[in-house]
Amino acid sequence: MSSAKAYLFLIAAIVAEVIATTALARSDSFSRLAPSLIAVVGYTAAFWFLSFPLRAMPTGVVYAIWSGLGIVLITMVAWFWFKQTLDAPAIVGLGLIMAGVLVINLFSKSMPH
Repeated sequence: MSSAKAYLFLIAAIVAEVIATTALARSDSFSRLAPSLIAVVGYTAAFWFLSFPLRAMPTGVVYAIWSGLGIVLITMVAWFWFKQTLDAPAIVGLGLIMAGVLVINLFSKSMPH
């Protein structure tokens, strides 16, 4: 699998996970049907998409990118869509997560470039 294709599947996994986590937060502990179904389908899709980059990239690196970008994107959705505010330490922490993802992608020799 080409690295471009691996990254496309990784991006799809991240988007599916963000959708699923957002729905999970609205499912009221799986008591609301529509958000519960979206969460289950979204997580299923996320893990299916995630299985493809794992063929071409190191597991730890794939997981670091998936979880790091997922955290940042979910936080952005919660901030903008649900008006959940962040304080300065939270913003700094999210910046550090993004910096870590960038360091892995730009400088790691473990990653296909």
